[in-house]
Amino acid sequence: MCASTNQRVTEMNRNDVKSKHAEGVTFDTHVIANPTNLKEWIVFFKKDAGRSYFLVDEREEVESFVHLDELIDELRELGIKNAEIHF
Repeated sequence: MCASTNQRVTEMNRNDVKSKHAEGVTFDTHVIANPTNLKEWIVFFKKDAGRSYFLVDEREEVESFVHLDELIDELRELGIKNAEIHF
């Protein structure tokens, strides 16, 4: 994934996502192949002003999922209703 100089990529944990969603903040949610392990999937949130976020776990590491159905369940739990899947 290429990030331009105008785009800032950072991280959000589950609580951050739920909190932002409760505040009415919306994201374009993307599910992409993990660049370090193409058999896994990661979640990438795009927001206005060129900001992007990866979903991270409690250790602040990018959360990865082996099964798409588990990832979709996680997105539903976070209140996300739509996502694009890139493969």
